[in-house]
Amino acid sequence: MSNPFRGVGENLQGIPADMVPVTPNDSSDNLGTDPANGEGNTAIGLYIESAGDVKFTTLRGDDRTVAVPSNFYLVCGATRVKATGTTASGIFALVV
Repeated sequence: MSNPFRGVGENLQGIPADMVPVTPNDSSDNLGTDPANGEGNTAIGLYIESAGDVKFTTLRGDDRTVAVPSNFYLVCGATRVKATGTTASGIFALVV
């Protein structure tokens, strides 16, 4: 998996290169594929269009559930958005 945090510590700076639509999935990483190397993306955050809960796996491998409002930027490194526990919709991965 392409990790944008590798080599820069915990403080990645700059803007995302793209927003990839996410279909929540409990068993597979689902944040798109890095065109440079064909590996799965690690998102620097998520954009959520419609309010609800978002259950995701962090860069460190921990599962988190966060209640978010509509049109919200969730700033946290993520590798997967899970289907079970996610009620928000219109989710996009912010990738570099």
